[in-house]
Amino acid sequence: MIVGPPGSGKTTVGRLLAARLGVSFRDSDEDIVARQGKSITDIFTADGEPVFREIEADVIADALRDHDGVLSVGGGSVLTPATQERLRGHHVVFLNVGFAAGVQRVGLSTARPLLAGVNPRAAYRSLLEARLPVYRAVATTEVGTDNRTPEDVVAAIVAQLNEKLEKTQ
Repeated sequence: MIVGPPGSGKTTVGRLLAARLGVSFRDSDEDIVARQGKSITDIFTADGEPVFREIEADVIADALRDHDGVLSVGGGSVLTPATQERLRGHHVVFLNVGFAAGVQRVGLSTARPLLAGVNPRAAYRSLLEARLPVYRAVATTEVGTDNRTPEDVVAAIVAQLNEKLEKTQ
């Protein structure tokens, strides 16, 4: 399971990690779009964030039940208590990204509904500050992504997972 804020590299790193581990990859955002037949932005606009979070929680519950590979989840999914509970007992990797790197990566586009508005930089900073404690609470592993290639991040994740496995043996 891969968690982190927008711009942390969840999808890119998740795909590479799955390939490295020889397992399949799923992205909860892609599952939501496929299930609903409309974009995440359209769901936010037409139905609102609470409805989106319910859909997201259901999609993640299904993925955790049916999928045994790497799963990347939307940045705000960890705010839902049911999702937090479902993550217990799973390896959860938190991809940490700093403000400057995150802003550069997301470009503060309006395609990200929670960053749309008058001051997307302030919205992104607020989002990071509010979610950081939650990401850390659900994570079993944390890897910084600033100034690292996706391949470097995957190598760090694999090293940390192997270290944890050795400690349990």
